[in-house]
Amino acid sequence: MEFWTPERPDGQEPDVRFAFILTPAFTILPLAGFADAVRHSSDEADRSRQIFCHWEVLGHDLAPVHSSTGMAITPWKTYAEAGEYDYVVVVGGLIDQLEEVHPDTYAFLRAEHAKGTKLVGLCTGSFALAKTGLLDGRRAAIHAHHRPEFMQMFPDVVPVENELYVSEGDILTCPGGTAAIDLAVEILIEHCGRSRGMKGLTALVVDEHRSAHEVARLPYQDLEECGNWRVEQAVKIMRQKLREPDTTEHLAEMLGSTVRQLNRVFLQHAKATPQEVWRDMRLQHARWRLMNSKRTITQISYECGFSDSSHFSRWFKTKFGETPKRYREQRLAKQR
Repeated sequence: MEFWTPERPDGQEPDVRFAFILTPAFTILPLAGFADAVRHSSDEADRSRQIFCHWEVLGHDLAPVHSSTGMAITPWKTYAEAGEYDYVVVVGGLIDQLEEVHPDTYAFLRAEHAKGTKLVGLCTGSFALAKTGLLDGRRAAIHAHHRPEFMQMFPDVVPVENELYVSEGDILTCPGGTAAIDLAVEILIEHCGRSRGMKGLTALVVDEHRSAHEVARLPYQDLEECGNWRVEQAVKIMRQKLREPDTTEHLAEMLGSTVRQLNRVFLQHAKATPQEVWRDMRLQHARWRLMNSKRTITQISYECGFSDSSHFSRWFKTKFGETPKRYREQRLAKQR
């Protein structure tokens, strides 16, 4: 069986090489976003030649792999026919289908990692990488919906749900969706330069490249879809009033409820009181501001509804284990 492969001019060596591995019921969006960012960075205009980048689709055999939508993609090569790559990208999908991943896939991933090839996990591709044991003791970007399953299955891996992607040196992970584009651009900038690495954003109608620390999903967004109208409406009000938090009594009054009713449904759905959820939302928003703005700690404390910076610092350290100043300094230093 023959497949169309974009041409490369004679003698032109690519700056970066990718191999894609698709797990059963993989999700199309992260694959398409990542691959299209690579494609646009690889050539001039929209010609799609593999000049600056090279990519292939691999499988344990050449049988079509069906996505979560039912659409199928056929691997171009088997693992035995694989070439040399800088990155092997594992595209995950439905968790209940991960048991169908062939053992040869895990063997191939371990072998590539031993050779020095970097591994990338998109969506639940992080589950597949964790199953190899290569993520033990490391951090991995996980979608908030999958955190319980991930923690149960891989207790030796540290799940991260508030970053668009996580780089642990030779293993990179992202929770999927459009975050895959941001991760691809980050990799392409490193290998192809900023101008070429950013090239695909315009073609993909993406406004700007987001850093890893820009939260993909708002804290407690799941509570806005939990099925209890009191909780859903309360969380929406809380989000609108991060700068000026109110009492539980007033919040209950706005909802035509009682404090007792509101506390009960929050404990049921959030395992926390309304005030605890509200404070945590403000702290997480403050943490995002520390990494993505040049506002002072005093300014951030007021903008996130804390009476003063010392009060903010005490709560922040209780929540995240370090002061806002220390948190900002350490993480910005790692980005330099």
